[in-house]
Amino acid sequence: MIVHSLDPVVLVGAADIGLQDFNILQSFAPIFVGVDGGADHLHRAGIKPSCVIGDLDSLSDAARTAYGDILHHIPEQDTVDFEKALSRIDAPLVFAVGFSGGRLDHTLAVLDVMGRFTQSRVILISAYDVAAIVPATGITLDGLAFGSRLSLMPLAPATLSATGLRWSVEGQAASPSNAVAAASVTLAAQGPVLVVLPKDGLASLADAVVG
Repeated sequence: MIVHSLDPVVLVGAADIGLQDFNILQSFAPIFVGVDGGADHLHRAGIKPSCVIGDLDSLSDAARTAYGDILHHIPEQDTVDFEKALSRIDAPLVFAVGFSGGRLDHTLAVLDVMGRFTQSRVILISAYDVAAIVPATGITLDGLAFGSRLSLMPLAPATLSATGLRWSVEGQAASPSNAVAAASVTLAAQGPVLVVLPKDGLASLADAVVG
């Protein structure tokens, strides 16, 4: 392990990130980790990461110089940088930003890692959505707006059960277009299932995932 933390950690990738994402995430997590070229986002935002992890093939010279004492070069090419970082972090919750919206194959690789590393509590943040794997113990989502979009997508063979949704998902493998219909939504899954919410559901999702 490279990072051991009792607090949530933010992984920052190289895909596009809005400045507002950093503003939001700084209220959720005190520790930031640059993942290869994601360290350049941190450098431009004036945020000092605890470390930079990856094969470092897309890191700028400016970030390489600024963070030279905290670089963790992992040159093997059998895993993507997201997996290199996630597998070396011990934290109760990991926020991942800058890992979607760029190349489709990179985004799919990140989802594949999330589907395999189900023991890690990870929330993936994109321009419009937040997503996490439904924990094996299930989750309860509170505080979501009535009618708010909620999608459930399997990353491997899976079955679902839920309460508080507009349409039943009992025994299904996916529910790509559903909506919140109660004050609380409970989700359970056999197999890795991604729950996707609008970005304003981040706080609810974070509370549910670590709860």
